[in-house]
Amino acid sequence: MTQFQGLNCILLVDDDTPTNFLHKMVIKKSGIEAEVQALTSAIEALDYLTKKGKYAGHEVTLPEMILLDINMPAMDGWEFLEAYQQMEIETRARIIIIMLTTSLNPADRERAESHKEVVTFLNKPLQPGVLEEVIGANFKKLS
Repeated sequence: MTQFQGLNCILLVDDDTPTNFLHKMVIKKSGIEAEVQALTSAIEALDYLTKKGKYAGHEVTLPEMILLDINMPAMDGWEFLEAYQQMEIETRARIIIIMLTTSLNPADRERAESHKEVVTFLNKPLQPGVLEEVIGANFKKLS
């Protein structure tokens, strides 16, 4: 297992449960030592991030990284980002966001890159080498 300084939890936000499962497996296969939480809506994710201590009866570990889908019902990734920008700076300052999508629209990439919270824009499914590269660029490897 590989530890990275400051990376204790990764939050997956995707309405597709099989995609969340696949991305959990990619993280595990990559040997990245971090708790992984998966939520199936952006609304749930905002609720999770604003809870202090517990969410749905479980202890909350605030993530340092969010893998965010763009196209979701009720609230999409763009709407999540707008609401996220209204959160406390102390919470936002420690979290990086990676947009994940099946979209091939160049306008989506440009829009994602215009958000300072988004560190990169990747196509689904997430690949182990790409994940390791992104984490390595944003967190210091400990082991």
